[in-house]
Amino acid sequence: MPSRLHLQLDPRSGIPVYRQMMDQMKYYVVGGTLRPGDQLPSIRELASALAVNPTTVVKAYTELEREGVIEMRHGKGAFVAEQARSLSVAEQESALRRSARQLALESAQLGVPAARVVQLVREELGRVAVPGAAAESEPVKFTVVADG
Repeated sequence: MPSRLHLQLDPRSGIPVYRQMMDQMKYYVVGGTLRPGDQLPSIRELASALAVNPTTVVKAYTELEREGVIEMRHGKGAFVAEQARSLSVAEQESALRRSARQLALESAQLGVPAARVVQLVREELGRVAVPGAAAESEPVKFTVVADG
């Protein structure tokens, strides 16, 4: 299991918080940071760590289960599904377009030129670390950055 997962939530982004959670958890599954069979935090634990209403976590987990990314085991919690499917190219592009649209809106509101936005995105892409595999016995820990 991964030693750390970084979830960044921005309640001002225009993207529902449950959707932000879903997208980021899917990325961890697709990227191999979360693997089939890995247990996710309980609803209460995740809600507390993210400082969100437990109903928000329930909605995210319910949608992730509906999409086949996780499975809920009665009395045991949420786990990455054994047959968790990868995001299709269309799903990847849709998720990225939501983020790109939000970035475009914010940069326009701030009056930042497009060339500068592209430069900043390239810099940030260069800083992003590829998630590494951690020891099997390490518990999942969430590091949360709530912009706002």
